[in-house]
Amino acid sequence: MIVIARDYTGLGMLRCLAQAGIPSYIACPPDDLCMYSRWYRPPPGVGAWHGEINEHTHHYVSAVTLDRAVLMPGADDAALWIAGLAGSRLANRFHFSSSSHETLDILQDKQRFGQFLATAGLPHPRTFTLNSQADVLAVPFDKMDRVFVKPMDSQHFNNAFGKKGIWAHDRDELNRLWDELHTAGFGVIAQEYVPGSAADHYFIDGFRDRLGDISGVMARRRVRIYPPDFGNSSYCETVALRDVSGAYDTLCDLLARLNYRGIFSAEFKRDSRNGVFRILEVNTRAWWYVEFAARCGINVCAMAYNDALERPVPRVVSSPPVGVGCVNWVNDAKSVLSPAGRHGASWLRIIRQWLHSCFHVLRSNDLRPGLHVMGIALMQRIKSLAGIEYRG
Repeated sequence: MIVIARDYTGLGMLRCLAQAGIPSYIACPPDDLCMYSRWYRPPPGVGAWHGEINEHTHHYVSAVTLDRAVLMPGADDAALWIAGLAGSRLANRFHFSSSSHETLDILQDKQRFGQFLATAGLPHPRTFTLNSQADVLAVPFDKMDRVFVKPMDSQHFNNAFGKKGIWAHDRDELNRLWDELHTAGFGVIAQEYVPGSAADHYFIDGFRDRLGDISGVMARRRVRIYPPDFGNSSYCETVALRDVSGAYDTLCDLLARLNYRGIFSAEFKRDSRNGVFRILEVNTRAWWYVEFAARCGINVCAMAYNDALERPVPRVVSSPPVGVGCVNWVNDAKSVLSPAGRHGASWLRIIRQWLHSCFHVLRSNDLRPGLHVMGIALMQRIKSLAGIEYRG
């Protein structure tokens, strides 16, 4: 397996493949977190390729000195690039479990995704494409709880701004944001905020094979988030699939309509006004908590490997245990120390959660990545207290 990923996602993928006994390599940036793992190996024969998706990617992958390998993406652009290999000469050597390029584009492009959901009649937040100032004027602020701006291309927006979205508190602010982002070359949408707390976010993670069968699936609930509003889960817990049956039905309908094949992680938010699960997005590749899924018995990386080679993908029959937690300790510590991060939970309860949880990065059989992350966090804290900006 050749993994094209970085940071938490790439590390989780390496560990999933090691758990399944699948030999793996990873293309990631220099000094990335993945390089501290005991399972880190760069793809043989490609020189200085660090996993970038650009005009040179085809050349680097062609130079890999392996007769056959499976490609697995951990980022949106890598997933699209791999899907585009279908029917090419490279596909004779490099196998992959992927939907069509068109399907992935619908799921990744926030404008197309919103339009598809609206046409299909699937529950989602109201979404407005902002191509002009006239579109800004057409957003019905007075009929919605709150509004925020999201990019059509999440990956490049997050790389540029370090966030997933920006609040627009009124029409003037929305107009200013649109003008700034449009000038910077970003396509954006305005989306209705679904009322509820961080704990109203649910995720359904799993794998759908080439025959259309869901080989494994699990559900989890976000308990805390960092940074607030547009961050990532810092602590989450597994829940029974029956408790999110409405969300699961919506997801199955969506994946079937798109003839989806591959790894998925879908995010929903339960609307506090009526209890409806509204779908927010679908990751079309491995995600931050992919290793947690494997530790719960849903190893989607191993499933993708077998599917790519057109081997049978055994279906996971037993459901993951309910109430198992996973904590990104560094981010969760920041969350609970923030003014509203604990959401009323006592310190005793939080400490119990930490003690009985899977740790997101820290593993006894692969210590260096976790120690590296904790070292950076400690240096950031020391520099912050000293009033010095940390540039590690």
